[in-house]
Amino acid sequence: MKQLILFRHAKSSWDDDVGDVDRELAGRGERDAPRMGKRLKARHAHPELIVSSHAARAQRTAELVAKALGIKRKEIRIERALYMASPDDILGVVAAQDDSLSCVLLVGHNPGLTELVNRLLPDLALDNLPTRSISRPRAGATRPPRERSSPTTTIRRTPSSLSPRTDAS
Repeated sequence: MKQLILFRHAKSSWDDDVGDVDRELAGRGERDAPRMGKRLKARHAHPELIVSSHAARAQRTAELVAKALGIKRKEIRIERALYMASPDDILGVVAAQDDSLSCVLLVGHNPGLTELVNRLLPDLALDNLPTRSISRPRAGATRPPRERSSPTTTIRRTPSSLSPRTDAS
């Protein structure tokens, strides 16, 4: 895999009557997820596969982003191991994907995604990967630090901004 896109699910509802895994997207999340998919498309991201947590908010985010990118629903894979996954769990899911794929978009949750971004890019020192945020570690960033050359990432927080929020070299 040449490119991995890490995407934290869009803003979710905090309805007390449902369990965490069943929380749906809030209205803002329903609006922001397609916008972020369009931003990815404008940046020439072409994931061949979307791998999503089974949580309702992550699955809906994956569906909306896929639609914005023109990706068929059959190219969304649900992975239970991504729900509240540790960085090692996330990397295990990534490692299990077909090496012939050139780009995979992974939809998941904090704290695992923030911890993974910080592991891959320690100079970034990210406090929190907010909802609807995207991290695109450059090729080689998923290898152990001693095996990679100065990768960079782009973090995008808001659909209204096309400029990078953070670049670390």
